[in-house]
Amino acid sequence: MTADVARTAAAAADRAVPRPTRHRVAVATAPGSIVASRHLAVTSPQLSTAAPDVDERTDTTTIHQPDRPWDVIVWDDPVNLMSYVVWVFMRVFQFTEPVARKLMLEVHEQGRSLVASEPRERAEMYLQQLHAHGLHATIQRSR
Repeated sequence: MTADVARTAAAAADRAVPRPTRHRVAVATAPGSIVASRHLAVTSPQLSTAAPDVDERTDTTTIHQPDRPWDVIVWDDPVNLMSYVVWVFMRVFQFTEPVARKLMLEVHEQGRSLVASEPRERAEMYLQQLHAHGLHATIQRSR
C-alpha cells in the first residue's frame, strides 16, 4: 500500500514540474526569398513560472532568388470580334488603342500573342480577367 502512495506522489510531482515545449516561429522575409534554417524555435514552459520565454535563433540564412516572370499568352479564337479583343486589351491591361490593336492583329495573324510578362500573382489575375471576358489565354514561365 505504501508503494502505491509513493508512486502516486511521484507521479503528481512529475506533473507539477514545468516542461519546455517547442513552437514554430514565422520569420518575415522579402517576397521571392527562401529561409534556410537548421534550428529555429521558441521554448516556453507549459505551466506559468517566473522564468521568461527564451527566443533562440541559430544559423538562419536568407537566400534571395528573383522570381522569373510569367508570360500571359492570348490565343486566337473564331468567336470574338477583333474590335472586342481590342476593347478587352484596353480595359484589362490599360493599353492604348494602337498597342491593343497591334497585339490583336498579332493574335489574329500568328495565332497567339504575348501580351504581358509579370510576377505570377499578377499574371494569374490577368488570366482570370481575360477568361471572364471570354478570351482564350494561358500563362507560362518565361524562358
